[in-house]
Amino acid sequence: MRKIIVLEFMTLDGVMQAPGGSKEDTAEGFEYGGWTSPYFDELSGKEMDKQIKGEYDLLLGRKTYDIFAGYWPQHSETWPQVNKITKYVVSKTLTEPSWENTVVVKDIDELKKIRNSNGPDLQVYGSGNLVQTLMENDLVDEFWLKIFPIILGTGKRLFDKGTKPAAFRLVESKTTPSGVIFATYRREGEVKTGEVVDSEER
Repeated sequence: MRKIIVLEFMTLDGVMQAPGGSKEDTAEGFEYGGWTSPYFDELSGKEMDKQIKGEYDLLLGRKTYDIFAGYWPQHSETWPQVNKITKYVVSKTLTEPSWENTVVVKDIDELKKIRNSNGPDLQVYGSGNLVQTLMENDLVDEFWLKIFPIILGTGKRLFDKGTKPAAFRLVESKTTPSGVIFATYRREGEVKTGEVVDSEER
């Protein structure tokens, strides 16, 4: 089975909208596009390089796919394998994708078959609506989060309508000089509850 790994930039209050540029996603009047820019440093660059240079395929929602397809085919020098690897795009309307090695996935059942097949893990970037569907169907195996020391108070959030109770385990974390936390969380079964033991009762 192939793991589905969700990689996201997010603020302290969970906003993931338009991290890379002012015009990336202005839906609902979002004014803070490009909010990650002031926090990138050398360590951030090295960690991002490690994440994008592994062996994997991409799984993208339609909006993110269109953004990527409009940029990366002409700028692959910083992401060498991006044109060669398989790009799975979840869409009911895309019929003739122009980006090489693109496979259109029509529905969640088709996606489950791909996840259960043999092949590289699937990395998800952006794709806010798709991520909600993945969480709703308990299909996220790992989160690779980049958590920035900023609160925006508005914008599309990572843990939104598709969020269901699920337990994860922190398997790796690093903090950059600018305060960005790189954290890897792995699915760890169901949520467990209990009672907090008062220190006087121990």
